[in-house]
Amino acid sequence: MRVLGLISGTSHDGVDSAVVDWSLDGGVLTGTLLHLGERPYEPGLRARIVAALPPHRIDLGEVCALDTLIGLGFGEGGAGAPAADLICSHGQTLFHWVEDGRVLGTLQLGQPAWIAERTGRPVVSDVRARDVAAGGQGAPLVSYLDLLLMAGMPGRTGALNLGGIANLTVREPVVAYDTGPACALIDAAAPPYDRDGELAAAGTIDTGLLEELLAEPYYRQEPPKSTGKELFTPDYVKADLPQADLVATLTALTAETVAAEIRRHRLDTVIVSGGGARNPTLMSMLRLRASPATFVTSDELGVPADGKEAIAFSLFGWLTAHGLPATVPRCTGASGARVLGTITPGSDPLTLPEPLAEAPVAIRLSGSPAPRR
Repeated sequence: MRVLGLISGTSHDGVDSAVVDWSLDGGVLTGTLLHLGERPYEPGLRARIVAALPPHRIDLGEVCALDTLIGLGFGEGGAGAPAADLICSHGQTLFHWVEDGRVLGTLQLGQPAWIAERTGRPVVSDVRARDVAAGGQGAPLVSYLDLLLMAGMPGRTGALNLGGIANLTVREPVVAYDTGPACALIDAAAPPYDRDGELAAAGTIDTGLLEELLAEPYYRQEPPKSTGKELFTPDYVKADLPQADLVATLTALTAETVAAEIRRHRLDTVIVSGGGARNPTLMSMLRLRASPATFVTSDELGVPADGKEAIAFSLFGWLTAHGLPATVPRCTGASGARVLGTITPGSDPLTLPEPLAEAPVAIRLSGSPAPRR
């Protein structure tokens, strides 16, 4: 079954896409990666998304407009990918409602009807809400894929994604959570991002500011926990520093908060993915602070570091279509595993495969997709 995964993450720069042809044999789910793509948001739309994120406030008219415009953007992203049997869309997170460590709601915009109209394919969407309704954090959902990827690996192993927010999945004991910012604050200080970590490499870490930032209460909360740009807004850090020094300090903040969790779990090997994995200054700081842990990129396991989340949503679509849960309660904190999302039919009558009684126990990914575009 070919499933197209679509996602825009906390960097809100565009729509990532991945088409994977999935097949299950003897408990091993094999995915052939047929396509990876990236379609940037039109600049005017990206500006409206940025203006809608906390701490800004918008009216319902703008919420309605963004739901449509993001849906249209996702539809174009889907139309530009190879044909698939099913689409699974994450949409764009506009708000993650957290009070006293408990997630009470989560809002992803990008109306799936526009995607279904543009592509003719059925669409799984609103994927996080069911886990939240079951008492979970709604994140990090990628822990399901992480645990399958780590099955059978030797030693104490974890999987780290460095997007706008950093999340860590640990295999033993099973746990997953957002550690704090990855690139969100760095990007805000050096928009659109610190290319190759050059600014951070040129700057000097302000140890006083770093100590103040490390006092953030979120870091001391016990998992399961999740966070986002509701807390780590572009205005989170106000400091009268040269830009390079500020970026160096914020890069060190990410490295230290992530490394603290790697040390906490005494990890031997960390599989790293996300845009931050391509930042050599961040990775150098992280290796130094997390020693003796060894870092490998998810590319070495057949999962391109920049495409992991889109691949994960392709997987979630496959699981939902087959009636299988796609959450790990010990990771999200939900009362039980849940089948995720709602389904919007495509142009043909909705036909789903026969439900499966047992979930896969391991995953193998292969394939050489066309270059991202």
